[in-house]
Amino acid sequence: MFKKTTLALAVSGLLGASAAQAAMVYDQDGTTLDIYGRISMGIEGGGDKEGNVDNGEEFNDFGSRLRVTAGHQITSDLRAFARVEWRFNGDEQSEPGFEEVRNSYIGLESEQFGTFTAGNFDSFYDGEVMGVFDVYVENGYEFAGGGLQARGDSLAYMTPEFSGFQAFLAAKHFSERGNTLANQSNEGSVIATQGGVVYTTGPLRLALGYVEDTVRGEGNGETRVGTTAEYAINDAFAARLGYETRGDSDTLGGGFDTVGLGGSFATGAWTFHLDYYNIELDNVSDSRDAWAAAAHYDLSNNFDVFVELNDANKDAVESYEDDMYYAVGARYHF
Repeated sequence: MFKKTTLALAVSGLLGASAAQAAMVYDQDGTTLDIYGRISMGIEGGGDKEGNVDNGEEFNDFGSRLRVTAGHQITSDLRAFARVEWRFNGDEQSEPGFEEVRNSYIGLESEQFGTFTAGNFDSFYDGEVMGVFDVYVENGYEFAGGGLQARGDSLAYMTPEFSGFQAFLAAKHFSERGNTLANQSNEGSVIATQGGVVYTTGPLRLALGYVEDTVRGEGNGETRVGTTAEYAINDAFAARLGYETRGDSDTLGGGFDTVGLGGSFATGAWTFHLDYYNIELDNVSDSRDAWAAAAHYDLSNNFDVFVELNDANKDAVESYEDDMYYAVGARYHF
């Protein structure tokens, strides 16, 4: 029940029709090729307002993308896979047409030996540990992030599931190869690792993980640790609790403790999300209390609309104005 409920909530809340609507282009002799994309746009306003920066309404793109996924069944237990995904700006004319390669990776998957992945992929720590909170189209997610010490020059391994347990280990290499001494980073060549374990039993899912939050990966050089628990109360409602912390660096600061509490409720074509966070920053006397709420509605398997609100409350710890963020939009999945 739990896996089905979690999948239904995540797909409905975060991706709408998502990859379930991917078009199968080729499927023959164990080789597959499918294409998925979405065009997402709407109106947003509010949020940070530092100095004279305007935070009024804007028609904006909300994560439009195009994805190609391929696979080949090598043996009855071993499958090779590949994926590439591009972001593009869906709300206005832009050059070049695709603004970035979001993911591009290859791998091998085995039910007996696990899954090996190499290339440019999202943070396993974010997806497997903290990602139960990542249900918003735009703002409202206060943990980790898909690019955390990931997306490029990375290797990862995920074990098979055994008695409800599954573990992962990943590493990203920040290289100096090809750089002159003048262009090298002060941190030099660095490998940032991350790992964790997930345990699922009935309606309960528990996860624990860590990330070496290196300075070259925009961290502060300290280790980030996080844990989440999600419980499917019934087929419609799932509650979640999370905690994430990072030590304070003597030179860069950046220490924090974040607690999150929330839930998702799905009924018919509607999915609702509500989350609260308390963020305490080291060397800052006041804490930040943030919240996010969203309503998503599936007009069809391919078309959904959403309304989202987020009060990050950054003005509690920063010397600038922070208005409530809001977004109203629609997405077509193909």
